[in-house]
Amino acid sequence: MQSAYEHGTVLAPDASTFAPAMRLLPDDVRADAYRLYHVLRTLDDLVDEDRPEAEQRVDAVERWASGELVHSPETRVLTDLSRRYPLSARAVLDGCQALEHDLARTTIETEDDLERYCDRAAGSAAIMLTQLLGTIRADGETKMATLGRAVQRTNILRDIDEDLAHGRVYIARTTIERFGPPTPGARAELLRDQIARADALYEDAADAVRLLSRGRSAVALSAALYREILRQIERDGYGSKPGRVAVPAWRKRLLIARHRLSAV
Repeated sequence: MQSAYEHGTVLAPDASTFAPAMRLLPDDVRADAYRLYHVLRTLDDLVDEDRPEAEQRVDAVERWASGELVHSPETRVLTDLSRRYPLSARAVLDGCQALEHDLARTTIETEDDLERYCDRAAGSAAIMLTQLLGTIRADGETKMATLGRAVQRTNILRDIDEDLAHGRVYIARTTIERFGPPTPGARAELLRDQIARADALYEDAADAVRLLSRGRSAVALSAALYREILRQIERDGYGSKPGRVAVPAWRKRLLIARHRLSAV
């Protein structure tokens, strides 16, 4: 029995930071973007939740990207999408490598290692989205991958305590040695350093949106909503209290309204 996202009938979850932006995607690509999102999100959730089938499902996608004929809920969607878009097997493989890192709970040693992880985890997803939306210049995918790395670094900072509770650490070991462990109330300097790195990536990716053939408004809003998480970390006192960082709903609504006004 096929799942809803294989049929393209799913909607982006309302709790997702992506949800308001995805509603702005052009009609002719929105359902496919939802399907791609759910493939990636499903695999990520299986791994994060330590589900027994996680390794098998990731392996199926990796084998599919390597050219094997493999049937799984995810590969069926990817096969369909790849018939209509220039979906990159390399990007799919990179995403699988990030998931395998998570399964193995491999230590991230340096900031360079963290950049590579972010590129595989979210830069790859950004490239796949770009291949659905199209780009007007050859470096469009590269710029979008940079935006993906910025988003992944933001996710890491937002979810530090959740990840620690599940035995996962995504801050580089050398950075922890420099600033100390990311303990609530004692991680301000570490977070200042990491926020600056994420902000630099957002700046480097500033051209990404205008290089897209379509969906520019959606991607611009998504980037703004994610970058606002960094500002919320600052407003919250740089991790002075434990817990997942959340931008208040009223502030999200304000950002969305401002974005829509500027897009008119």
